[in-house]
Amino acid sequence: MPREGDGYSPQLARSPAGSLKPIGDPAGSLTEEDLRLINTRRGLFLLLRNRNVDLQDVRKRLLYEHELEQLQVELVKLQRWVQRTGERIAILVEGRDAAGKGGTIRRFTEHLNPRSMRVVALPKPTDEERGQWYFQRYIRQLPNRGEIVFFDRSWYNRAVVEPVMGFCTKKEHQRFLQQVPEFEHMLYEDGVILIKFWFSISKDEQARRFEARRRNPLKQWKLSPVDEKAQELWDAYTRCKEEMFSKTHTTFSPWIIVQANDKQAARLESLRYVLNLLPYQGKEDARVRLAPDPNVVVRFHRKMVELDL
Repeated sequence: MPREGDGYSPQLARSPAGSLKPIGDPAGSLTEEDLRLINTRRGLFLLLRNRNVDLQDVRKRLLYEHELEQLQVELVKLQRWVQRTGERIAILVEGRDAAGKGGTIRRFTEHLNPRSMRVVALPKPTDEERGQWYFQRYIRQLPNRGEIVFFDRSWYNRAVVEPVMGFCTKKEHQRFLQQVPEFEHMLYEDGVILIKFWFSISKDEQARRFEARRRNPLKQWKLSPVDEKAQELWDAYTRCKEEMFSKTHTTFSPWIIVQANDKQAARLESLRYVLNLLPYQGKEDARVRLAPDPNVVVRFHRKMVELDL
């Protein structure tokens, strides 16, 4: 079923006074007659129209849930293939604050076996870790044989967030950009499959999502001091992001850009990208499209001049 939040809002019913009430509210609950109508196709459509529900929106949500379920079936097949072959897969999910990274990871992992899958979201480094080689604490989290690891932010914190917020020096930032291609090439040579997603949203969409979080008591925990400065420092984030792409996009470890203003499309198409990329067993029997929409998911290239408008 569709979930409230992350692009889904509960269906609303109209009270006699015309104000909108959520279904389940005493003033907007379904009557016995409503329940009888639901049992017929014509009655269901009449009920939806009388409640002023957007039928196209309902259809879109139902199609999204159906597509998501079919893609998650394929992800289960993919995981079995990873376990059987011993592949090591690391999926990095990066992007601006409120770009939908965590929600997408949840859709990836919802039905996977937790014994051979992990989500890594590291807190700020300890004093001991600050004295280590920067990549050291991330190396500990790399996938083992037969495992998929999702990084909800990764070593690329040092490419964008840290320099913008003053959490690292300019020298540390430049050293990181120099070392990343070498580090990722070693992973590539050792057989680790590395997928790097950047979820791209507009400034207006980010502001809208921040405001939605402020109003929702269940999501206020997502707001942090870093988030609060994201709009103010938008241009600084843009400059660091563009430098990151120019210095860390390689043939063996490319950046995959996901247009994420539409959360549902971003989730579905990023799932499709991973499934389309990997040669898992049973792929030919998929009952859902696996090729990602090029209007939503695209490999970064040097001629791309506008991201996160």
